[in-house]
Amino acid sequence: MRLRIVQWTTGNVGRQSVTAIADNPGLELVGCYAWSPDKVGRDVGELCGLGPLDVTATNDVDALLALRPDCVVYNPMWPSIDELVRILEAGVNVVSTAAFINGRRLGPDRTRLVEACERGGSSLFGTGISPGFVELLSIVVAGICDRIDKVTVSEAAHTAGYDSPETEKLAGFGRPIDDPALQKMTAEGTAVFGEAVAMVADALGVELDDIVCEAEYAKTTTDLDLGSWQIAAGCVAGIAASWQGRIGDRIVVELNVRWKKAPTLEPDWKIEDGHVIEVQGRPTVRTTLQYLPPPDFEAKSLADFMALGHIMTAMPAINAIPAVVAAPPGIVSYPDLPLPLPRGLVRL
Repeated sequence: MRLRIVQWTTGNVGRQSVTAIADNPGLELVGCYAWSPDKVGRDVGELCGLGPLDVTATNDVDALLALRPDCVVYNPMWPSIDELVRILEAGVNVVSTAAFINGRRLGPDRTRLVEACERGGSSLFGTGISPGFVELLSIVVAGICDRIDKVTVSEAAHTAGYDSPETEKLAGFGRPIDDPALQKMTAEGTAVFGEAVAMVADALGVELDDIVCEAEYAKTTTDLDLGSWQIAAGCVAGIAASWQGRIGDRIVVELNVRWKKAPTLEPDWKIEDGHVIEVQGRPTVRTTLQYLPPPDFEAKSLADFMALGHIMTAMPAINAIPAVVAAPPGIVSYPDLPLPLPRGLVRL
């Protein structure tokens, strides 16, 4: 029997989720929440560039919950605790890509989510490509060691084509390079990586004394036009943040990001896009991830090419749906689940 799915929003990631759900023989799209009024009443397939799917987008949450879906695929840019509580306490499981791994940083709001899961008998799971799936890979890689000294995941990306001022400004992009608030902004704007540090530590079976963020910055030497916003010369166009899980004065888990929005920075960072996972131990293991288009991929614009990133963000959540539906109530993360399997994706 197919699992009944409600899609929550049809933005960049949501469109890829809809495509994956529609193509998966184990899933059935039964409803869709539309945040924008102009999308309400329209066929979800047409909203996502597909043929008609005979599912109409709505902003009626009660009507969607009345469908008794097995799972909501939750893809807004930022999570709404009120929305999630409403879904979970109605008995509907959630897989999310909205800046959520395990909610460790949320304080009382995390308690609200846990209590909603308990009332509804539902589970909440957060992932994405990074943080999320790449940290799962680091856990898998560490499984061949008989001693683990440190797990490091490093992300590097040229992000000029990533036009998302709502997320990037919060991390400090566009601020004067000498702004004293930068460290605090970066720690708050990238805090979900701290949750991922805690997740890896959980998988290793260690209790961290502290999780801290340290950051450094680079400025653009010219004015940047990024489409929907601009960064003036002399302002932050490069951010390198390091989230560190420490036991005493020793770093046990480290998640690093280095994002570069300008072709030339000061200092001028040289980076290669992708992820590097290194597990220091016996043996020390190092693996590099690069993301390439398939031979039949057609991109007429940079926006078209960015669809690959949206696919990589969406699919870890989609593939986890069966495991999350079967999980006991509560907030769950990768260490709590069997390995999600990419079933229903082979095209013959």
